[in-house]
Amino acid sequence: MKKRKIISFILLSFSLTFAQQISNWKFYTDMKKVNDLKASSVGFWSATDGGAFYYDAEKDSFAALRRNDGLIGVSLTSLCIDNEGKIWFGGNGGTIDVYNPSQKSVHTVLDILNSDKTLKQINSLFVSGDTIIAATDFGISLLDAKNFTFYDTFTKLGTFPSNYIINSAVKFDLIYACTDQGIAVQKRGALNLSTPESWDVFRTTEGLPSPKVFKLIKYQGLILAATDAGMSVFNGSLWNNFLPELIGSISDIEVSGDSLVILSQNRIYLYFGGALTEIYASAVDLISIEFSSALGMLASTNIGVLRISTGEYIYPNGPHANTFVDLAIDRESNLWVASGPDLRGAGFFKYDGDSWLNYNTSNTPQLPTNNYFVAFTAPDNTKYFGNWGGGFARLRDNQIDIFTTNNTDLEGQQGAPAYLVISGFATDSRNNLWVLNSYAVSGKQLSMMTPDSIWLHYANPAAQNSYMRAQHYLAIDQYDTKWYCSQDPSREGLFYFNENKTYEDLSDDKSGFLNNTDGLSDNFITAVVTDLRGDIWIGTGFGVNIISNQQSILTSTPNPGATTVFSLRQQSINCIAVDPLNQKWIGTNQGLQVVNSDGSRLITSYNTENTILPTNEIKSIAIDSKTGRVFVGTDLGLVSFDTPSIEPKESFSELLLYPNPFVLNNNSNQLKIKNLIRDSEVKILTLTGKLVKYIEAETENSPGGDIAFWDGTDQEGNFVSSGVYFVVAFDKEGNNVISGKIAVIKE
Repeated sequence: MKKRKIISFILLSFSLTFAQQISNWKFYTDMKKVNDLKASSVGFWSATDGGAFYYDAEKDSFAALRRNDGLIGVSLTSLCIDNEGKIWFGGNGGTIDVYNPSQKSVHTVLDILNSDKTLKQINSLFVSGDTIIAATDFGISLLDAKNFTFYDTFTKLGTFPSNYIINSAVKFDLIYACTDQGIAVQKRGALNLSTPESWDVFRTTEGLPSPKVFKLIKYQGLILAATDAGMSVFNGSLWNNFLPELIGSISDIEVSGDSLVILSQNRIYLYFGGALTEIYASAVDLISIEFSSALGMLASTNIGVLRISTGEYIYPNGPHANTFVDLAIDRESNLWVASGPDLRGAGFFKYDGDSWLNYNTSNTPQLPTNNYFVAFTAPDNTKYFGNWGGGFARLRDNQIDIFTTNNTDLEGQQGAPAYLVISGFATDSRNNLWVLNSYAVSGKQLSMMTPDSIWLHYANPAAQNSYMRAQHYLAIDQYDTKWYCSQDPSREGLFYFNENKTYEDLSDDKSGFLNNTDGLSDNFITAVVTDLRGDIWIGTGFGVNIISNQQSILTSTPNPGATTVFSLRQQSINCIAVDPLNQKWIGTNQGLQVVNSDGSRLITSYNTENTILPTNEIKSIAIDSKTGRVFVGTDLGLVSFDTPSIEPKESFSELLLYPNPFVLNNNSNQLKIKNLIRDSEVKILTLTGKLVKYIEAETENSPGGDIAFWDGTDQEGNFVSSGVYFVVAFDKEGNNVISGKIAVIKE
C-alpha cells in the first residue's frame, strides 16, 4: 500500500511539472458573425460568435476579447454599456462577462451558466440606472451593475408560459418584455414581479399585428414595438398600427436624435418629420442596426459590421470560420486548416503566427467548392487539401492546382462519376504521394502519384471487390504499408495494404482487414497515425489501440492483432497527434489527454475546467515540432499553447540559458536550457566544479527533446545560493558536451 502511494505521488508530480511547462495559451476565432453591437464615442463594440471586439475608428485598429483575455463566453449574443463605461456581454450558454476598459479586466457572472435551467441564452441586455436587465431563454433577470449580483428573476409573466423565452426587455417607467406570444408589461404599483398577477399581457387581441415581438423603444414619448408583421404604438391599454406601409418583419428599430431608424427585410428606413425614406437596401442579411457618431449608420451581419456609407465590412483578421476539422503544420511553422466537408466547409486557412490568410471560392475562384476537410503537408513542403466532392487542391510555390475527375483518372462515386471525395494523403519512402479516394466506384480507393506525376490505382484485395464508402485517415508506416479505416457499415474496421514496391506487379501485394475480433476496441475507427517508432495508433469510439508488430501482421496467420491503451479505454476518440518526444496527444469528447510514448501512463488532461478550451469536444490536433506549439481545433474555435516537446538538435552548437540572471523566489521559476540534442543529460556545477544538480535524460526535467529545466534546487531539494554556476549538457555516452554559465540571484 505504501509503495502504491509513492508511485501515485511520483505520477502526480510528473503531471504537475508537465502542466507547469505549458504556457502561452491563445484562442483564435472568426469574429465575422456579429450578433449585437453598440457604438462608443470613437468606435463600436461587437458581440460575435467568436468573442467580442472593439473597433477604434480614429486609430483604425481592433481590440479583441476572447477566452485567453478572460472571457468565459465564446458565442456572444448580446451586449450593453453601463453608466460607468463597463461593457456587458451575454452568451448563448448563459455566461455574462463584464469588461472594464479602464482596468482592462473581466468579471464573470456565472449564476445563469451554473443554474439548473435547460435553456440559458442571454438574448438582450438593457441598462436602467444601476440595473442591468437581462432577457433570457427562461425569463428576466435583474443585476446590480456595481456589484454584479442578481437581485431578482422573473420566470412567469402573466398568462404566458413559465420559463418562456424573452426576446428583449426594457424599462421605461415600467418593465416591458417582448416574446413570441406577445408583450408582457409590469403592472403599475406591483411590488412582487415574481408573481404572474404582477404582469399584464398583450397579444394580437390587444392590437399587436403579430404575437412575435422583437424589440421595444421609446421615441418622442411614444412606445413602439417591432414585430415580424410590422410596427405598433402603445396607447396605455391597446396597441395600434404605426407606419402601416411597413408590413413586413421589423427586426430592429433605433432612435437617432429626432429620427427613427428601422430595419425591415434587409432594408434600412429613416422616419423623420412624418416622412419614411428608404436609405439602404442590402444584398446580405442584416441582423441589427446602430448609429455611430464616428462612422455613421452601422449594421451587424454574418460577414462583419457593415458601414452603410462606404459599404465596407469591418471585422478583425482571423480564420474564415470557427470550425477546425483538420490541421497540418508545414516546414515554416505555418498552420494549415481544413474547415469542413459536405456543404459545411468554408475553404482552407493559413496562420503564420501573426495573421490569417483564407482561401475560399470568393477569393480563389479556381476552388470548386469550400468543402475542404483534410489538410496535409508533404516532406517537400507541398500542401494538399481534400475536398468533399471536388477532388483535391495542391498548393506549391504559391500556385494552386486542382485535381478532379476531369484532369486525372481518379474515379468518382457510384451514380455520380464526377463526385470525387479525397479523404486522406500520405507519402511513402520514395516520395510518392498516396491519395485515399473515399467513394471510388471500382473499389480502387488507393491511388499513388509519383514525383513525375504518373498515377497508379489500387483496389485492396481485403475489400473483397465490394463497393464501399467512407474510407478515412490514411497513414504509412516505416515498411511503406498503407493503413486506413472503413466506416462503411457493411465492413467497418482497419484495412492495410503494401504493394511491396512493385507498383505494377499485383501478385506480391500484401493486404488485410482488422476489426474487434483482432483486438480493436471498436470497429468504428476515428483516427489512424504512425508514431516515431513506427507503431500504428488507432482511435475508436471506445478507446485507443496500438499495432506494433506490422511485419508479423503482414506475414502471420492468424495475425497477432492490436493492444489496448488502458488509460484511455471507453473514451470516445476523435483525433491523435504525436509530438517530437513520441508522446501522444489524444482528442476526445471529454477533453485533451496526453499519454507517454507507449501509452502506459496518462501524463495529464486538459478540459474546459482547467484551460481556455471552449469545449471538451476536440476535433483536431497539430504539433509544430520546431517550436513545441500545440494547436487544438474545435467547432467553437482554435486553441494553441507552447510545450517543451520540441524536436532536438542534430548536434550541439550554442547552449541557450534563460532567464539570465535566474531569480529564485517562490513563484515556481524554472531555468530553461535550450538547444539540446536527443536525450541530453544536464549537470549544474559550481565554479569550483562541485556537482549541485544532476538532471537525468528522459525525466520530466529533461524529457529528451530540445529543452530541459532546472528549478534552482540542489540534489536535496534546497534552493542554491546566489552566484554563478556552470550548466553542462551532454549525451548519455559523454561523447558530445557543451556548457554555459548562469547567474543565480536568490531573493
